[in-house]
Amino acid sequence: MMPREVVTLMPFLLPLSAVLLTPLLHSSNALSLPTFTKVPMDLIGVSGGAVSFVCQASGDPKPKVTWNKKGKRVNSPLAWNIEFDEGAGAVLRIQPLRAPRDENIYECVAENTVGEITTSAKLSIIREDLLPGGFPRIDMGPQLKVVEAVRQPPCCVRGGLRPVRDQLVQGPTPARQAR
Repeated sequence: MMPREVVTLMPFLLPLSAVLLTPLLHSSNALSLPTFTKVPMDLIGVSGGAVSFVCQASGDPKPKVTWNKKGKRVNSPLAWNIEFDEGAGAVLRIQPLRAPRDENIYECVAENTVGEITTSAKLSIIREDLLPGGFPRIDMGPQLKVVEAVRQPPCCVRGGLRPVRDQLVQGPTPARQAR
């Protein structure tokens, strides 16, 4: 009598185990190594000016992006790490630029519990007195000002090329205006 009951219960155990194990075997939330969605580009800056490197990554779990210089985390009062996308993206802003201190290869590292990936970009700096003729020079840096919609915001740019000025008109829609 006993063997017959076991055989009768078996058909119920197999479908139940399949229902319980299938989500574990075919999970759509598989963990993944980070991948870069935005990589920093090589930049050339002017001594005394500023540059910004941008880097962003995706993965599961969401990665954390950090910046390195010479294999060590960038840690300087002249370099700001601005995070976005809950830390999966970061802007490295260096200001004011000084050669040779800031000239280097900067690494963007994206890391999660699965692993880490690295990409890099080179920063070169040109002394202001060595700029080619006609290179635009900003005489007055950006400032936060409120300007009436009918007036032009103050901006001073010189150069042999026709400078282009960006401004906001009627909210966050950028308009380009040549001067």
